Amino acid sequence: MNHLIDLRSDTVTRPGPAMRAAMAAAEVGDDVYGDDPTVNRLQHVTAELFGYEAALFAPSGTQSNLIGLMAHCGRGDEYLVGQEAHTYKYEAGGAAVLGSIQPQPLPQQADGSLALADIAGAIKPDDVHFARTRLLALENTIGGRVLPRDYLDAATTLAHQRGLITHLDGARIFNAAVKQGISLQAATAGFDSVSVCLSKGLGAPIGSVLCGSRDMIQRALRWRKMLGGGLRQAGILAAAGLYALEHHVDRLAQDHDHATLLAIGLAEIDELTVSTPQTNILYADMAAAHCAPLEKYLLDNGITARITPHMRLVTHLDVSRDDVTRTIAAFKAYFQGAHR
Repeated sequence: MNHLIDLRSDTVTRPGPAMRAAMAAAEVGDDVYGDDPTVNRLQHVTAELFGYEAALFAPSGTQSNLIGLMAHCGRGDEYLVGQEAHTYKYEAGGAAVLGSIQPQPLPQQADGSLALADIAGAIKPDDVHFARTRLLALENTIGGRVLPRDYLDAATTLAHQRGLITHLDGARIFNAAVKQGISLQAATAGFDSVSVCLSKGLGAPIGSVLCGSRDMIQRALRWRKMLGGGLRQAGILAAAGLYALEHHVDRLAQDHDHATLLAIGLAEIDELTVSTPQTNILYADMAAAHCAPLEKYLLDNGITARITPHMRLVTHLDVSRDDVTRTIAAFKAYFQGAHR
């Protein structure tokens, strides 16, 4: 029987035998006391990879981003952020609710960027009537789109010239770096901190790492404890992250190729309007009437996806080229009437 193909997200990956072996063999300690050697190694390795002084392991990207914002901003401060950004739209309002940090959402451009004029125009004057604009938060990739390096240079330079701190939600920064063929340090240049996720394309079961200056990470450590992210023998989890960093970065190019192959195949279906993916995420638009029956048909044929009028499909290390071929065939069979 064919295995289930899961295209909902790259968060659904499962650790393979080699990663599980690394987890089982991990040397551990108590990370709250700072003496888990595997966590310490993960933090050191990640900081070096991205060119920062220090790093902090957190259970999730949502917590890592929140810790970063709270380490940079105080009560009543404001951060500038895109309306589609994960830190604003998909993290339950944590910065505002738990950090008392006001988000100032800005419209996203078609390429996922924030217009420099919008950033400059949103910075508040030094006036008691306004929240103090403290930080610019960007995301790369965003919706699978890769922000151009020259844009990031311009945006971070503008922010620093206006006295703002810069934070990057780099949940899929590895995808961006691989797509652009640049180093991880080049991909995050200009940002005072970055949150990088290990449990998306890299395939670890859990974890993100926040990178920044030593002083910033020391402040972040306190916030992590307060938010419930102080884990004990976390080296079992950190070992998966180390394995992912060592073995699963370069292979992201395969996921990008598979997304392109999937898009080409689906674009042959008249009822679908398919975007050209830049990385491992593609979008397709279709009539709402197809959503429920298509989702059921796919599931009956061993494929699970979130089928909506503006549907997102995500490739990852558990989706092979044969799986892509099988998915294209199932979509075509549905629209050719095999579901009736």
